[in-house]
Amino acid sequence: MATDFGSSVQRVSTGSTVLRRLLIGTLLLGALTVLVTIVAASVGPFSVPFTHTATTLLDLIGIGESTAKPTEQAIIQSIRLPRIFLAFIVGAALGISGGIMQGLFRNSMADPGIIGVSSGGATGAVIAIATGASTVSTFFLPLFAFIGSAVSMAVVFLIASVGGRFSMTTLLLGGIAVSSFLGAITTATIILTDDLNVQRQIIFWIAGGFDTARWESVQIVAPIIVVGALITIFAARDLNLLLIGEDEARALGVRVTLVRNTLLISASLITGAAVAYSGIIAFVGLVVPHVVRLIVGADHRVLLPLSALGGGLFLLVADTAARIVLSPAELRVGVLTALIGAPFFIYLLVHSRARLI
Repeated sequence: MATDFGSSVQRVSTGSTVLRRLLIGTLLLGALTVLVTIVAASVGPFSVPFTHTATTLLDLIGIGESTAKPTEQAIIQSIRLPRIFLAFIVGAALGISGGIMQGLFRNSMADPGIIGVSSGGATGAVIAIATGASTVSTFFLPLFAFIGSAVSMAVVFLIASVGGRFSMTTLLLGGIAVSSFLGAITTATIILTDDLNVQRQIIFWIAGGFDTARWESVQIVAPIIVVGALITIFAARDLNLLLIGEDEARALGVRVTLVRNTLLISASLITGAAVAYSGIIAFVGLVVPHVVRLIVGADHRVLLPLSALGGGLFLLVADTAARIVLSPAELRVGVLTALIGAPFFIYLLVHSRARLI
């Protein structure tokens, strides 16, 4: 479903309106995130009273003193908070990357994995598991996944730059071709692996999840995603101008090639970092920016920050639900986001189509 992004951006709001929408959206999503964080840190096989969780979280930021028992504090701080932080950061990365890709391709069907980054991450992770490299160190699996994402991105960029002229159409088609090729490698690896335990590990990783989240993981992935997200947000105004037309953007002083490549690389890198620590999580980067755009409009100065906050909140809610819906067993969060996201996106497609008829 293509959207007339160019005409939408021509109707962008004034500075005061942008600031007001951004402030209201940030306060609303921030408050919801705090509430969901308290719930997420409280529920699970070992339940913690909400009041104990709230006082523990306040204690961690230097306000008051925790009323939780030592066991409850240990569970919250060492097990649940790293998972909460990682889920939110990954969701934010997917949300803002989806907003960038949809803007650059001028199509609300675009998602963070459209140029093969997710497929590359999956292939790298599968190789790490199948070869046993993932058992050498806990960091080898995400490292292989990130390398796979980076190599995939580089190959697609080279394809799009053949002949000395960069083409967004070729980038998209190259991404589809590379994704299909890498998907075939991943499938073949699973089929040719005789070890059922290895096959199970591969399938679990591909399904996406945060059950292995640790503070070390957060410390590694958070800076990459935060820096990449800030770069894209600072380029939001230029992205608005790009969508009106490249010639018009150049006339207004935008360095089109630099801005476009910076946005593409930043979005791809933060997607690769997210995939490396979460596995494949579908529909967050597709649905969240789409919904945010319907609510606040196409101005990327508002759309990108709120897509990040909305993506983080959405994935945090999904991960919390995945932990408790089949308790004491756990549903993979990537499965849950697909089960929720696919029907909802179909609804959006049908609803948008009905409005056009």
